[in-house]
Amino acid sequence: MRVGFTSLEHEVVAELEVRGELPRWLSGTLVRNGPAKFETAGRPFRHWFDGQAMLHRFRIADGAVGYRNRFLDTPAMRSVRDDGRIAFREFATDPCRSIFDRFFTRSRVVANANANVNVLLGGDEDLALTETPIAVEFDAETLATVGLSVPDGALTGQVTTAHPHVAPRTGDLVNYLLKFGRRSVYQVYRQRAGVRELLAALPVDRPGYVHSFAVTERHVVLVVFPLVVNPLALLLRGKPFIENYRWRPELGTRFVVFSQEDGSIVADRRTDAFFAFHHVNAFDDGDRVVVDICSYPDASVVDALYLDEVRGDAELPLPFPTRYEVGPDGVDSRRLAGEALELPRISYGPHNGRAYRYAYGVGAHGGSRHDFFNQLVKVDVHSGRTSVWHEPGRYPGEPVFVAAPDARAEDDGVVLSVVLDAGAGRSCLVVLDASTFTELARAEVPHAIPFGFHGQFSSR
Repeated sequence: MRVGFTSLEHEVVAELEVRGELPRWLSGTLVRNGPAKFETAGRPFRHWFDGQAMLHRFRIADGAVGYRNRFLDTPAMRSVRDDGRIAFREFATDPCRSIFDRFFTRSRVVANANANVNVLLGGDEDLALTETPIAVEFDAETLATVGLSVPDGALTGQVTTAHPHVAPRTGDLVNYLLKFGRRSVYQVYRQRAGVRELLAALPVDRPGYVHSFAVTERHVVLVVFPLVVNPLALLLRGKPFIENYRWRPELGTRFVVFSQEDGSIVADRRTDAFFAFHHVNAFDDGDRVVVDICSYPDASVVDALYLDEVRGDAELPLPFPTRYEVGPDGVDSRRLAGEALELPRISYGPHNGRAYRYAYGVGAHGGSRHDFFNQLVKVDVHSGRTSVWHEPGRYPGEPVFVAAPDARAEDDGVVLSVVLDAGAGRSCLVVLDASTFTELARAEVPHAIPFGFHGQFSSR
């Protein structure tokens, strides 16, 4: 398992050996994103989220799979590679600077473009994304970095999500931008023809760490967990970003529901404290909004993913798919399944923001907390039934659902996952039948791919 948190130094282009048979209709490109360099000149990064970004491209056509990988060529990566130093503030690692340097260069250490979280494909630009507003444009064919994509100046802020959503009815790209200040503001915006338009603003005194959010056909749902920060601490404490946040369970978890029509707040409810990185999906149900989330009891998972911890034998907190129904009288919740679920995906195009039945993710075989995520899970959110794919010693990444061109059912298609064989020190692309959750084929990669985060499939 430790090999999944070991740097991958080389970049290759290869045709992969395929075992099994790929569906003839499966044609397109899967681009995965994640950290791949965890140290420089003897100084390690501290957290899984801090590793320098590498893209991995799997080109699938006519039953064959081609592969290439490439680091993003960012200012942060150039400092690591060429100068042997950490020059930009990461999620949990501070730059190699003296106290004097930190005081006079605060603006620079905030604006990091280590876009190691997700990708956005198929628009005017192909972008690698992280939780700062600076994205990185790349060439989807060669994976070469084109340059930094800096948003227009209409909206400003320091934190965003790497999980923008397509609004189901309008096709607008929706996200939020958090602007720190004496009174911080969550700015929910929609993007039309490349122009950002403010939809709603939510002022807060102590903003929470929010990695993702949800949309429905009529609403945007922002869930603010009680892992909160005093914005002044980001300037004065001299600590890495996330170490300024504090778990305050007495605040509870806040569900804020905005109208997509005019940005008004249609619901603002609190429930017991919990934490999450990822939303599964959300949809409207009469006067209620249903929000499905991979829910942890608290924020201890953030500390569990420090590299010293996750490479050791520390327990890994597990998230469970949980349904929260936001109604006129408050928030009701219930667990959707008994299997842990993280890095969730759905049949996105027809079901994002709408009623759905199936979710896919990674989980923990036998509910063990003494290993990393080591199985793929399919959840029927109607019945709670689950299907799993598991092989001992193998660690799958986020499963990406690809619908068959003539799909008649929600799960008519395949699931793609990059799986690490820890013993062999190699990874492979595994293709499952999404309906039966059985393996159809796998394509062997010539090296181990470090554990990554998110990716997207494009039919081009």
